[in-house]
Amino acid sequence: MKYRVFLSALFAVALCNLAVAQGVKELERWVEQNPASLELADEPFADKALSAKDAQTVSSILDSQWRSQMQQRHKEALEKETFKRGRLQMKFKAITYGEKPADGRSLYISMHGGGATHKRVNDQQWDNQIRLYKPEEGVYVAPRAPWDDWNMWFKPGMDEFFEMLIQVAVASLDVNPDKVYLMGYSAGGDGVWRMAPRMADRWAAASMMAGHPGEASQVNLRNTPYMIWMGENDSAYDRNKLAVKHGAIMDSLQQADKEGYIHETHIIKGKGHWMERVDAAAVPWMAQYKRNPYPEKIVWRQEEVTRSAFYWLSVPEKECRHKATVVAEINKNVIDISESDYSRLTIYLNDEMVDLDKPITINYKGKKIFKGKLPRTIGSMARTLNERGDLRYMFPAMVEVELK
Repeated sequence: MKYRVFLSALFAVALCNLAVAQGVKELERWVEQNPASLELADEPFADKALSAKDAQTVSSILDSQWRSQMQQRHKEALEKETFKRGRLQMKFKAITYGEKPADGRSLYISMHGGGATHKRVNDQQWDNQIRLYKPEEGVYVAPRAPWDDWNMWFKPGMDEFFEMLIQVAVASLDVNPDKVYLMGYSAGGDGVWRMAPRMADRWAAASMMAGHPGEASQVNLRNTPYMIWMGENDSAYDRNKLAVKHGAIMDSLQQADKEGYIHETHIIKGKGHWMERVDAAAVPWMAQYKRNPYPEKIVWRQEEVTRSAFYWLSVPEKECRHKATVVAEINKNVIDISESDYSRLTIYLNDEMVDLDKPITINYKGKKIFKGKLPRTIGSMARTLNERGDLRYMFPAMVEVELK
């Protein structure tokens, strides 16, 4: 009898493995028939559970599909060095330096200065930025701000332009999505103050040069190494005083959270708004870091322009509002949510973060709200890649939890 039970169990496992293999083959056939799409949620194979090994196979298939899709979608933008969104456009210049590393190239997005002035003045600042920094290796991109305005680098819509730029670089220029760096001078520094925390889950590191912080908070930078560069005598708009103040804020954040908030603050003695390229030291400093797309702890505060997803979390769009906050942490297969201003959260997981073959426990303020195993599915991987537009945010498993 035990022998028969054992054979039955083996037969069940074999059938399960066969179903998984068939699901992968169905995906391969679907991709051949739909080369420009990742919308497969309604396909019958999308919800079939995957093994860890088959999830890797699916990842490779969807990776190739996504790259091909992005190359086609942004072909004209790359050729004309211009991204367009409605009536807005963002021109850019790209220079490639050094030999390509085995793990892919770096990408440096470098924002120019200027402001609410004549277009020709901002064009000149853009031209200066193209030649301002020179990494030893990487694709150095100087975009031209879509607006001639003081807020030229952090208005609504800037996020989408940067995402398109990263997608082009990854799909067509051999850039590693975990080696993307943000930097900017003067008004471009204003942009770093705002966009580095707003899109912290996209950057490997960031460096602010001679900018004004405005209302920006730095709490989202827990997992994004960050530099502050300012001339000691750069007193316009109190930039020098604010740089010291915000450097101290970074100090206090790191003191309270020893594992996060890597940073350096450089106030350059005797220099004004122009630091005479001393700040170029930021380039090799940033280059030593890679993005961790799956940090164990996330601190996420919504900025003035809100986003519905951040690292391995997403929240209801209708509940996104300025300063809304969530703090969550993973320890092996246990996820602790210690703070949340949202009624529910969606948590995305993969085999680099947890053991998906074992149950996942989720606690909210010390109370268990979920425990169970989560299946890996093709549908989850395609959906998250399609929504996030980032190869590293292609998650095979997800769970939504109610908090209020």
